[in-house]
Amino acid sequence: MENIYLRRDGRYEGRLTDKNCHRLRYFYGKTDDEVRQKIKKFKENQSYSETGLTVKTLFWEWLESSKFRLKESTVSNYIGKAESHILPAFGNVCADKIDASLLHKFIADKLQSGLSSNYVADIVILLKSVMKFAVNRYNIRNRIAEVVLPKRKRVEVNLLSKYQQTRLQKYLSANQNLTSLGIALSLFTGLRIGELCALKWSDVDLSKRTISVTKTIQRIRVTGGTKLIITEPKSNSSVREIPIPDCIIPLIKKFISDKSSYILSSAPKPIEPRVMQYRFQKVLKKANLPSIHFHALRHMFATNCVEMGFDVKSLSEILGHSGVEITLNRYVHSSMERKQKFIKRLTFAA
Repeated sequence: MENIYLRRDGRYEGRLTDKNCHRLRYFYGKTDDEVRQKIKKFKENQSYSETGLTVKTLFWEWLESSKFRLKESTVSNYIGKAESHILPAFGNVCADKIDASLLHKFIADKLQSGLSSNYVADIVILLKSVMKFAVNRYNIRNRIAEVVLPKRKRVEVNLLSKYQQTRLQKYLSANQNLTSLGIALSLFTGLRIGELCALKWSDVDLSKRTISVTKTIQRIRVTGGTKLIITEPKSNSSVREIPIPDCIIPLIKKFISDKSSYILSSAPKPIEPRVMQYRFQKVLKKANLPSIHFHALRHMFATNCVEMGFDVKSLSEILGHSGVEITLNRYVHSSMERKQKFIKRLTFAA
């Protein structure tokens, strides 16, 4: 890892960890660029091992060494990306032979195939993690360390308008069942679909008017197919207690059941996310509303809360985010109607 800074004497100093002798190397120059060029030249002249290890061998070795700190769903995600993209392209290639030109072509091909820039960036990050592991363990030359990731784009989430949200709420009120309860819970508490499906009645405390989120459900890839797993939520901050709005208390009381039962099924066996998503689409169709993803309910909850004056810190904790930046940047959406509302408040001094 390199570090360059301006010294008090006006010169620039760069520090780099020498992988061969595991000590710091120092580089000096009149400009930042001069130091960078010296570091680049040093790296090019370093002695690297030629192990002949392929990317496929290194991937599985890296994964085995990383499993202790990864969730089962994350391991499944990495295997899926590797088997679908990385290994078909680079699996039989010696890791130290992959250079920037090869990776740039790989990135271009993936983008041209229709994959999003965000997804391609995740694939490249995974490959870079494997290469970093190979450098640390075998001292191979990493020729792709400086390759820039595809620029990530913010994915616009389609939401229902205020009028459409009102129509949805009226439909849920007129057609009360467990599916309607699940949709209402996400619309008024911001629950993720996996968290919703994992909720049991024991997680609901009507005396305190709270819901405890401690689990999530998801379907992951395994050898020979897929399987449904119930595990801890997305992150430590996702384990949380959410206050229940008064408006959905009557609906909850109507369907409350045995504490050991899952809320969406009122049975010992849960409903899985893709089934809930399918049922949500049926509700939208019956209510004559446009098709949106179930996750949009969470976005609408966040946006509505901000419009009502929620402080962002509290909202962030309700959503289970690690910081308010995620809440503001990803989950709060502004409509033209809202922009015009605020613009009208501006006045010209007489």
